[in-house]
Amino acid sequence: MTLDIMMPFYGRFDHFRVAVESVLAQSDPDWRLVIVDDVYPDLAPGQWADAIDDPRVTYLRNESNLGTSRNYLKCVDLMSAEFAVIMGCDDVMLPGYVARVRELLAGHPDVSVVQPGVATIDADGQRNHPLADRVKALYRPRGRGPRVYAGERLATSLLRGNWTYFPSLVWRVSELHTHGFRTDLTVVQDLAMLLDIARSGGSLLLDDETRFEYRRHASSVSARTGVDGSKFGQEATLFRESDAAFRELGWRRAARAARRHFTSRMNALSELPRAMGRDNASSRRLLLSHVFGSTAGQ
Repeated sequence: MTLDIMMPFYGRFDHFRVAVESVLAQSDPDWRLVIVDDVYPDLAPGQWADAIDDPRVTYLRNESNLGTSRNYLKCVDLMSAEFAVIMGCDDVMLPGYVARVRELLAGHPDVSVVQPGVATIDADGQRNHPLADRVKALYRPRGRGPRVYAGERLATSLLRGNWTYFPSLVWRVSELHTHGFRTDLTVVQDLAMLLDIARSGGSLLLDDETRFEYRRHASSVSARTGVDGSKFGQEATLFRESDAAFRELGWRRAARAARRHFTSRMNALSELPRAMGRDNASSRRLLLSHVFGSTAGQ
């Protein structure tokens, strides 16, 4: 089972190089890496990647900047394997990642998504455990060993607090083709996809063994869109839609979790101190609106 590793690129050269080298260092050689450069202004990273002498590595540069979601859609179009990961260009794939994924899928061949064990690192590559990841750990389903979640239980859990790490997820490619990443949700398109999969009968396999390092740093898309409030506007849209969709399905717990979105509102509250230090009244209004958003029906 060849694993497609798609890597949309737009970012720091040093982080990108570490990310690519971590793929090259996999203990299981059965993978294909496709780097999709979204017209990063500095040509040096692309020139370095294009010079890699490995037939499993392909480097492509877009003709024009597509933006995050449309570059994800291009990556999906380029997938040829049954399963694929859309890896961040600043993250680290530990050497046993592909081997562990193969082992998990051999034991659970029908799952739609695999969430391997993940550790977080900072901009310098040091392991850390900031507040956001401590909260994720609180909402992550309890248990030991590989375990499968589906249906309302999966949707409710994700809506209470999205404990997954998008760049580490292994997707069944047919699910990505069926649902498609939304171009209006540039920050929470992964959660929207997971909820679509849960609603349509798909399942997620959660594993404990750490095989991936997710880099959390101040220049990430999530960090930038948190303090300006735009991320929470997207989340509010998704929660409203999910409330309606799950009420129609009769999934009352999932609808209630979408309506409350408590962790999202507390996340917005945590961004307020940084926003107060900026001369941007619009950002502060967006954050406050999300924090004190309607909780009717709780």
